[in-house]
Amino acid sequence: MFDVTARLTYKNVPTWHRDLCRVCENIPIVLCGNKVDVKNRQVKAKQVTFHRKKNLQYYEISAKSNYNFEKPFLYLARKLAGDVNLHFVESPALAPPEVHIDLAAQQQYEAELAQASALPLPDDDDEAFES
Repeated sequence: MFDVTARLTYKNVPTWHRDLCRVCENIPIVLCGNKVDVKNRQVKAKQVTFHRKKNLQYYEISAKSNYNFEKPFLYLARKLAGDVNLHFVESPALAPPEVHIDLAAQQQYEAELAQASALPLPDDDDEAFES
């Protein structure tokens, strides 16, 4: 998981992935971009390409607002169980979200993410963060 409001956390993803794969071979992995509820996003959807290069599932989430929070867990449960139809039968008891997400902005982010997934991969991820 990296923080979309902090570029350095995304730059660390390749190292974290390498270390995880070195210790735990052949496990399902999900990459999450957290804090998508925050206005000053520093890592844009089109800059998030690592998951595509490594064929990982990626979700944009907000732990604070509960946005998409269940998706990585459901993905992993389905992979581990070998059942694409597996679903959670009960919702967890959640505290009400502390923030309200601007639905129009969230739809725009989702559209940007969909658009970004169709773009060709850059040769070098670091280019996206050069000033």
